Amino acid sequence: MSRIAKNPIELPSGVEINVSGQSVTIKGTKGTLGHNIHSSVKMMQDDKILTFAPKDGSKVANALAGTTRALIGNMVTGVSQGFEKKLQLVGVGYRAQAQGNKLNLTLGFSHPVEYTVPEGITVETPVQTEIVIRGVDKQVVGQVAAEIRSYRPPEPYKGKGVKYADEVVVRKEAKKK
Repeated sequence: MSRIAKNPIELPSGVEINVSGQSVTIKGTKGTLGHNIHSSVKMMQDDKILTFAPKDGSKVANALAGTTRALIGNMVTGVSQGFEKKLQLVGVGYRAQAQGNKLNLTLGFSHPVEYTVPEGITVETPVQTEIVIRGVDKQVVGQVAAEIRSYRPPEPYKGKGVKYADEVVVRKEAKKK
């Protein structure tokens, strides 16, 4: 059995789970998320503890049990605490400004870049060179951060571009004559 699937998930207070067939809905203080569990994975609930196991001994069912446990664990964390990604803009004149569900970026192009933020995600700019992305769904938060970063990824010579706050840009030495 998968090592990840062996770890049970303990539901924190304020988180409700509703299971109907293979469909799971998790509701918490931050929001609501849903997921359909694969037919080869069974989920057991004992009061506030969730456990996962494969229905048969196949490798696919074993892998899906661990994947399902990780997804449901991320959903529980998301509805109770939420997820956050921070981006930094490095470069002269690079700045960001959040306006409602739009993010205006000035990244050294001849035109400003306007990014439309998807539903359920909040984007803040506490400083002009910092973007904070918050949401309930870990996958969507990471995807939004990756899309914003893809407009101008950090380059290796001066480090200019949009980078994650914890990202280390490995610098290259300039060409010598």
